Amino acid sequence: MSTPPGGTAAIVPAAGRGERLGPGAPKALRSIAGIPILVHAVRSLISCERVGLVVVAAPPDGVSEVRDLLLPFGETVQVVAGGDTRQRSVALALDAVPEENDIVLVHDAARALTPPALVTAVIEAVAAGCEAVIPVLPVADTIKAVDSSGTNVTATVDRSSLRAVQTPQGFRRSLLVKAHASAISADTTDDAGLVERLGIPVAVIPGHTEAFKVTTPFDLILAEAVFAARAARHPEEPGA
Repeated sequence: MSTPPGGTAAIVPAAGRGERLGPGAPKALRSIAGIPILVHAVRSLISCERVGLVVVAAPPDGVSEVRDLLLPFGETVQVVAGGDTRQRSVALALDAVPEENDIVLVHDAARALTPPALVTAVIEAVAAGCEAVIPVLPVADTIKAVDSSGTNVTATVDRSSLRAVQTPQGFRRSLLVKAHASAISADTTDDAGLVERLGIPVAVIPGHTEAFKVTTPFDLILAEAVFAARAARHPEEPGA
Protein backbone atom coordinates (compact mmCIF):
# COMPACT_ATOMS: atom_id res chain seq x y z
CA MET A 1 0.00 0.00 0.00
CA SER A 2 1.32 3.49 -0.81
CA THR A 3 1.03 6.17 1.84
CA PRO A 4 1.61 9.92 1.67
CA PRO A 5 5.26 11.03 2.03
CA GLY A 6 5.96 12.06 5.59
CA GLY A 7 2.96 10.13 6.83
CA THR A 8 2.52 8.19 10.05
CA ALA A 9 2.38 4.42 10.36
CA ALA A 10 1.46 2.48 13.48
CA ILE A 11 2.70 -0.92 14.59
CA VAL A 12 0.57 -3.15 16.82
CA PRO A 13 2.38 -6.18 18.29
CA ALA A 14 -0.42 -8.68 18.89
CA ALA A 15 1.30 -12.05 18.86
CA GLY A 16 1.30 -12.62 22.64
CA ARG A 17 -0.82 -15.20 24.40
CA GLY A 18 -1.86 -13.02 27.36
CA GLU A 19 -1.56 -15.83 29.91
CA ARG A 20 -2.49 -13.57 32.83
CA LEU A 21 -5.98 -13.30 31.35
CA GLY A 22 -6.41 -17.01 31.86
CA PRO A 23 -7.03 -19.83 29.36
CA GLY A 24 -8.58 -18.99 26.03
CA ALA A 25 -7.84 -17.13 22.83
CA PRO A 26 -4.78 -14.87 22.50
CA LYS A 27 -5.26 -11.65 24.44
CA ALA A 28 -5.73 -9.47 21.38
CA LEU A 29 -8.65 -11.64 20.29
CA ARG A 30 -10.52 -11.48 23.61
CA SER A 31 -13.57 -9.22 23.55
CA ILE A 32 -14.73 -5.99 25.12
CA ALA A 33 -18.47 -5.51 24.61
CA GLY A 34 -18.43 -8.29 22.03
CA ILE A 35 -15.70 -6.63 19.96
CA PRO A 36 -12.15 -8.08 19.89
CA ILE A 37 -9.55 -6.07 21.80
CA LEU A 38 -7.45 -5.81 18.64
CA VAL A 39 -10.32 -4.26 16.69
CA HIS A 40 -10.79 -1.63 19.39
CA ALA A 41 -7.05 -0.82 19.32
CA VAL A 42 -6.85 -0.55 15.53
CA ARG A 43 -9.97 1.61 15.41
CA SER A 44 -8.42 4.01 17.93
CA LEU A 45 -5.37 4.38 15.71
CA ILE A 46 -7.09 4.88 12.37
CA SER A 47 -9.59 7.28 13.93
CA CYS A 48 -6.62 9.66 13.92
CA GLU A 49 -6.51 11.17 10.42
CA ARG A 50 -2.71 11.33 10.45
CA VAL A 51 -2.33 7.56 10.68
CA GLY A 52 -2.23 6.22 7.13
CA LEU A 53 -1.11 2.66 7.79
CA VAL A 54 -1.40 0.15 10.63
CA VAL A 55 0.78 -2.98 10.61
CA VAL A 56 -0.35 -5.71 12.99
CA ALA A 57 2.05 -8.46 14.07
CA ALA A 58 -0.18 -11.51 14.58
CA PRO A 59 0.55 -14.92 16.09
CA PRO A 60 2.41 -16.87 13.36
CA ASP A 61 -0.30 -19.54 13.41
CA GLY A 62 -3.10 -17.00 13.38
CA VAL A 63 -2.24 -14.60 10.56
CA SER A 64 -5.20 -15.63 8.40
CA GLU A 65 -7.61 -15.34 11.32
CA VAL A 66 -6.37 -11.87 12.25
CA ARG A 67 -6.35 -10.74 8.62
CA ASP A 68 -9.98 -11.83 8.22
CA LEU A 69 -10.89 -10.07 11.47
CA LEU A 70 -9.43 -6.79 10.22
CA LEU A 71 -10.76 -6.96 6.65
CA PRO A 72 -13.38 -4.23 7.29
CA PHE A 73 -10.54 -1.71 7.71
CA GLY A 74 -9.40 -2.32 4.14
CA GLU A 75 -5.87 -1.62 2.90
CA THR A 76 -5.20 0.77 5.76
CA VAL A 77 -4.35 -2.31 7.88
CA GLN A 78 -1.74 -4.92 7.00
CA VAL A 79 -1.05 -8.12 8.93
CA VAL A 80 2.33 -9.85 9.23
CA ALA A 81 3.51 -12.84 11.24
CA GLY A 82 4.96 -11.80 14.58
CA GLY A 83 7.83 -13.36 16.48
CA ASP A 84 8.28 -15.20 19.74
CA THR A 85 8.97 -11.98 21.67
CA ARG A 86 7.48 -8.50 21.61
CA GLN A 87 10.75 -7.00 20.38
CA ARG A 88 10.91 -9.46 17.49
CA SER A 89 7.26 -8.80 16.57
CA VAL A 90 7.85 -5.05 16.45
CA ALA A 91 10.98 -5.51 14.34
CA LEU A 92 9.13 -7.74 11.86
CA ALA A 93 6.26 -5.25 11.58
CA LEU A 94 8.73 -2.39 11.18
CA ASP A 95 10.20 -4.16 8.15
CA ALA A 96 6.78 -3.82 6.51
CA VAL A 97 6.57 -0.04 7.05
CA PRO A 98 7.51 1.92 3.92
CA GLU A 99 10.46 4.29 4.25
CA GLU A 100 8.28 7.30 3.38
CA ASN A 101 6.48 6.90 6.71
CA ASP A 102 8.89 9.03 8.70
CA ILE A 103 6.88 8.80 11.95
CA VAL A 104 6.13 5.38 13.42
CA LEU A 105 3.97 4.62 16.44
CA VAL A 106 4.17 1.42 18.46
CA HIS A 107 0.94 0.64 20.27
CA ASP A 108 -0.03 -2.19 22.62
CA ALA A 109 -3.13 -3.99 21.39
CA ALA A 110 -4.04 -4.44 25.05
CA ARG A 111 -4.47 -0.66 25.42
CA ALA A 112 -7.66 -1.09 23.46
CA LEU A 113 -9.56 1.99 24.63
CA THR A 114 -6.81 4.56 24.09
CA PRO A 115 -8.51 7.81 23.00
CA PRO A 116 -7.64 8.93 19.44
CA ALA A 117 -6.76 12.35 20.90
CA LEU A 118 -3.79 10.75 22.67
CA VAL A 119 -2.64 9.20 19.39
CA THR A 120 -2.77 12.64 17.78
CA ALA A 121 -0.85 14.22 20.66
CA VAL A 122 2.00 11.73 20.31
CA ILE A 123 2.24 12.30 16.55
CA GLU A 124 2.23 16.07 16.97
CA ALA A 125 5.05 15.88 19.52
CA VAL A 126 7.23 13.89 17.12
CA ALA A 127 6.32 16.17 14.22
CA ALA A 128 7.31 19.17 16.36
CA GLY A 129 10.87 17.88 16.66
CA CYS A 130 11.04 15.14 19.32
CA GLU A 131 12.70 11.98 18.02
CA ALA A 132 11.01 9.77 20.61
CA VAL A 133 7.86 10.49 22.63
CA ILE A 134 5.95 8.48 25.23
CA PRO A 135 2.69 9.23 27.08
CA VAL A 136 2.96 8.88 30.85
CA LEU A 137 0.92 9.20 34.03
CA PRO A 138 2.14 10.07 37.55
CA VAL A 139 2.46 7.06 39.85
CA ALA A 140 -0.37 7.22 42.38
CA ASP A 141 0.57 4.35 44.70
CA THR A 142 3.28 4.37 47.32
CA ILE A 143 6.24 2.41 45.93
CA LYS A 144 8.41 0.11 48.06
CA ALA A 145 11.69 -1.56 47.14
CA VAL A 146 12.07 -5.09 48.52
CA ASP A 147 14.93 -7.52 48.97
CA SER A 148 15.79 -10.36 46.58
CA SER A 149 13.49 -12.75 48.42
CA GLY A 150 10.55 -10.36 48.05
CA THR A 151 9.68 -10.66 51.71
CA ASN A 152 11.15 -7.51 53.28
CA VAL A 153 11.02 -3.80 52.44
CA THR A 154 14.41 -2.20 51.86
CA ALA A 155 13.26 1.34 51.02
CA THR A 156 10.35 3.59 50.26
CA VAL A 157 10.90 5.02 46.79
CA ASP A 158 10.35 8.72 46.07
CA ARG A 159 7.56 8.60 43.51
CA SER A 160 7.72 12.29 42.56
CA SER A 161 9.97 11.55 39.59
CA LEU A 162 8.32 8.24 38.63
CA ARG A 163 5.89 7.85 35.75
CA ALA A 164 3.82 4.94 34.44
CA VAL A 165 4.37 4.54 30.70
CA GLN A 166 1.59 4.05 28.16
CA THR A 167 1.33 3.70 24.40
CA PRO A 168 1.28 4.66 21.60
CA GLN A 169 4.95 5.55 21.71
CA GLY A 170 6.10 7.68 18.78
CA PHE A 171 9.43 7.72 16.96
CA ARG A 172 11.20 8.96 13.91
CA ARG A 173 11.31 5.86 11.74
CA SER A 174 15.08 5.96 11.23
CA LEU A 175 15.65 6.06 14.99
CA LEU A 176 13.30 3.15 15.69
CA VAL A 177 15.01 1.07 13.00
CA LYS A 178 18.40 1.82 14.55
CA ALA A 179 17.14 1.01 18.06
CA HIS A 180 15.82 -2.41 17.06
CA ALA A 181 18.90 -3.19 14.99
CA SER A 182 21.04 -2.61 18.07
CA ALA A 183 18.78 -4.49 20.51
CA ILE A 184 20.90 -6.84 22.60
CA SER A 185 18.00 -8.37 24.50
CA ALA A 186 14.80 -9.76 23.03
CA ASP A 187 12.85 -9.52 26.28
CA THR A 188 12.30 -5.75 26.17
CA THR A 189 8.74 -4.61 26.87
CA ASP A 190 9.28 -0.99 25.91
CA ASP A 191 10.55 0.45 22.62
CA ALA A 192 11.53 3.69 24.32
CA GLY A 193 13.92 1.63 26.43
CA LEU A 194 15.77 0.60 23.29
CA VAL A 195 16.09 4.24 22.29
CA GLU A 196 17.34 5.20 25.76
CA ARG A 197 20.18 2.70 25.39
CA LEU A 198 21.34 4.65 22.35
CA GLY A 199 21.66 7.76 24.50
CA ILE A 200 18.80 9.54 22.71
CA PRO A 201 16.47 11.66 24.89
CA VAL A 202 12.89 10.41 25.17
CA ALA A 203 10.29 13.14 25.67
CA VAL A 204 7.14 12.63 27.73
CA ILE A 205 3.62 13.98 27.29
CA PRO A 206 0.56 13.52 29.52
CA GLY A 207 -1.11 10.14 29.11
CA HIS A 208 -4.77 9.27 29.62
CA THR A 209 -6.47 7.11 32.24
CA GLU A 210 -8.47 5.27 29.55
CA ALA A 211 -5.25 4.11 27.89
CA PHE A 212 -4.80 1.44 30.56
CA LYS A 213 -3.53 -2.01 29.62
CA VAL A 214 -5.89 -4.99 29.69
CA THR A 215 -3.78 -7.63 31.43
CA THR A 216 -5.96 -9.41 34.00
CA PRO A 217 -9.62 -10.52 34.18
CA PHE A 218 -10.32 -7.48 36.36
CA ASP A 219 -8.99 -5.21 33.60
CA LEU A 220 -11.53 -6.74 31.23
CA ILE A 221 -14.32 -5.85 33.66
CA LEU A 222 -12.97 -2.30 33.91
CA ALA A 223 -12.72 -2.05 30.13
CA GLU A 224 -16.34 -3.14 29.74
CA ALA A 225 -17.40 -0.39 32.15
CA VAL A 226 -15.31 2.27 30.41
CA PHE A 227 -16.62 1.25 27.01
CA ALA A 228 -20.23 1.32 28.24
CA ALA A 229 -19.75 4.80 29.72
CA ARG A 230 -18.11 6.02 26.51
CA ALA A 231 -20.90 4.55 24.38
CA ALA A 232 -23.50 6.27 26.53
CA ARG A 233 -21.75 9.62 26.03
CA HIS A 234 -21.10 9.17 22.30
CA PRO A 235 -23.52 6.61 20.82
CA GLU A 236 -22.69 7.83 17.31
CA GLU A 237 -19.09 6.58 17.47
CA PRO A 238 -18.20 3.34 15.61
CA GLY A 239 -18.37 0.30 17.84
CA ALA A 240 -20.35 2.12 20.51
